[in-house]
Amino acid sequence: MAARKSVVLVTVDCLRADHCGFMGYQRPTTPFLDGLAGESFVFPAAIVAGVPTYYSLPAILASRYPLALGREVLGLAPEEKNLASALKEEGYAAAFFGAANPYLSARFGYDFGFDAFHDFLDGELASLSNQEDTSLKRAGWAGNLNRALESVSHKIPGMGAAYDELYFQYCQRCAAPAPESLDRLRRFPAADVIVDEAHNWLASVGERPFFLWLHFMDPHSPYYPKEKGLEILGENRLTATRARYLNAYWKRFDIGSKHLRRYRDEVIALYDAGICWVDAQIARLVEIMRRDKLWENCVFALTADHGEEFLEHDGRFHAPSLVEELIHVPLVLRAPGAARAAVSSNPFSLLHLAPTLLAAAGLPIPAEFQGKNHWKHIQQGTAWSEPAISECIARCTNPSLDQRRGARLLTVREARYKMLLNFDDGTEYLFDLEADRGEQTPLPGAARMPERRRLLKAALAHLRRSTSRQSSEAYLRARVREIGLNPTTAAATTRCRLGESSRDA
Repeated sequence: MAARKSVVLVTVDCLRADHCGFMGYQRPTTPFLDGLAGESFVFPAAIVAGVPTYYSLPAILASRYPLALGREVLGLAPEEKNLASALKEEGYAAAFFGAANPYLSARFGYDFGFDAFHDFLDGELASLSNQEDTSLKRAGWAGNLNRALESVSHKIPGMGAAYDELYFQYCQRCAAPAPESLDRLRRFPAADVIVDEAHNWLASVGERPFFLWLHFMDPHSPYYPKEKGLEILGENRLTATRARYLNAYWKRFDIGSKHLRRYRDEVIALYDAGICWVDAQIARLVEIMRRDKLWENCVFALTADHGEEFLEHDGRFHAPSLVEELIHVPLVLRAPGAARAAVSSNPFSLLHLAPTLLAAAGLPIPAEFQGKNHWKHIQQGTAWSEPAISECIARCTNPSLDQRRGARLLTVREARYKMLLNFDDGTEYLFDLEADRGEQTPLPGAARMPERRRLLKAALAHLRRSTSRQSSEAYLRARVREIGLNPTTAAATTRCRLGESSRDA
């Protein structure tokens, strides 16, 4: 009997598809992954199910649309079926090592099914970002004076902007001590730390098949890459002092995009260096697995939770939005013994990733998963037909309960056409991505009516399915968690509510 295949899933925060060499990027950000792509399935149009992390990961790990359980539910519901729990039921060891993304934590249900779950949110890196704050508007007489000057200057026509610029430059160039290093500025553990943890865990697994999920944060803002990442890219000129200045300037909201663009290339260089360091550490992980004879029988997938904006639509970072630079991510899938074939250019929703990975490993797929198994399509090089749907809540930049109750943004994306529906202001946009790759000019309202009707029909069917799931057990468990009841009480309350529902029916 053949040994069961292990599964490794790597997710990289903020990794855009068009910043990977195997997707056509000219800068050498991913030399190792470029080589791996030659023996893997590379998806031309992998699309996340939501933006940012708290709207994308439910689809990746649990094959569920982010709003399927309602706006109030964040993350996974308690004990929601996911890749880890499904594999654990099959006898797999399971571990997660994540670089301190607060939304990928036990608090939001992501630990269910894992034997080892290390999210680095326990204060281990509390001292690492203490050199980034250069503000003088803190407690004390200096802070009070600066706040008073700010208030007065903004009451005088033309003086507010001048004060803001002078204050910013003084804080950055004069008031702040020089940072010791990029390592001291970084807010998240670098990729080498995560791979070290994975290495130690793999050594403890023994002969069991395993599921290993790694989440890297190196390309995430603030952009403080490892110095070796900068060296690999030939960007040694970007010192810690310069990086701190660029990050501080890039997060300013008192100036427009015209002023921000002067530093865009340097900011992107910092971002790309983060990608480069992730690539180097994935290479190290694969080398470890090869040395320990774990690689040849391993299904490996690399993707991202979303991309990153660099003013293409005047946006920065990854606030809830569904533009292409945020929803189009890389996806590389390698499976032992599978002959490489060209993957369809039709959009592949990451909703389908979990069932497809299980199929590639020869394992059963939970009935609870909303996504479809496309493993046969991938092996045969044939196309699937359904569009990719992405959704989030407009302006939900800090997912408090009030913000989560906002209006929905929804896209329906085919290979050529993409529809964006904004339920906040009632607008509808249709883009022809073949003619308008930058997604800058929506088609006139009367144009392409057959395509418009088809995409609207798909959006309506999606909304109806979402509404039907909001009385499910998973929804009730998540809502009980929101109000702070313990798991035992939550389970009892859920059973009671479900019993009442069935009697009422």
